[in-house]
Amino acid sequence: MEKNWIKIFSSTNYYQAEIVKQMLIEHHIDAVLLNKQDSSHRTFGNIEVYIHQKDFSNAIEAMILNQINL
Repeated sequence: MEKNWIKIFSSTNYYQAEIVKQMLIEHHIDAVLLNKQDSSHRTFGNIEVYIHQKDFSNAIEAMILNQINL
């Protein structure tokens, strides 16, 4: 992964992380998922959402407006 990406959200639920990612994209914020879950046991590990560091304040504002728990 390139430099200047920061984790903005983490969950064990893939769909929840995907919803956050799509919400950020709708607000014109580049976002990617990083799946750190164990391939055989989905209860171990997290799905993380990363954004560019420069978009941090806009992402926090978008998440607050959409009532996403940080």
